[in-house]
Amino acid sequence: MVVGSVVSRMTDRAAAVVRETAETEIDVTLDVDGDGEAAVDTGIGFFDHMLESFAKHGLFDLTVECDGDLEIDDHHTVEDVAIVLGEAFDEALGEKRGIVRYADRKVPLDEAVAGVVVDVSGRPLFRFDGEFSQASVGGLTSHMAKHFLRSLATNAGLTLHAEVTGENAHHEIEALFKATARALDDATRIDERRGGDTPSTKGEL
Repeated sequence: MVVGSVVSRMTDRAAAVVRETAETEIDVTLDVDGDGEAAVDTGIGFFDHMLESFAKHGLFDLTVECDGDLEIDDHHTVEDVAIVLGEAFDEALGEKRGIVRYADRKVPLDEAVAGVVVDVSGRPLFRFDGEFSQASVGGLTSHMAKHFLRSLATNAGLTLHAEVTGENAHHEIEALFKATARALDDATRIDERRGGDTPSTKGEL
């Protein structure tokens, strides 16, 4: 058994990660410069829907296969998928040369509004402001949406601030995933004016 993750670069700004532990077996591929195509199977229907929405609105090509210990609960599956997805972003972006780096997006879904500010900084930090209106949605424990973002930020090397308001947890969580996707799409785009330089006075991220 592989304990932990095996990460490999596929092509420019794409990566594949395989992670196997006693709790989950996960296989993820990510193309940052994709068309929004997704094939996802985690065993949690609503979580699959959120990951598909994340890919669609971020224009990332994403495949996720996860066999997790759902007989216990959804925690390990959601956390480990976020870890692997974060590792895939980190590997796909490499030295982060030429990227925009910062982005700020707000996304509404009916009565809910989510806001995400991201810095692809290489310095993981996560802050969250908000509450979920219901305890669970379609097999996903609502607070695991917050934990997903924290684990993604930690493993992708993101400074990520997120907030949400609303009355329906389905809408709140979906708005968060969409806002995160749009912010990451903006922040990871190549800014041609940089000429391939790293967007930092330090010379690296």
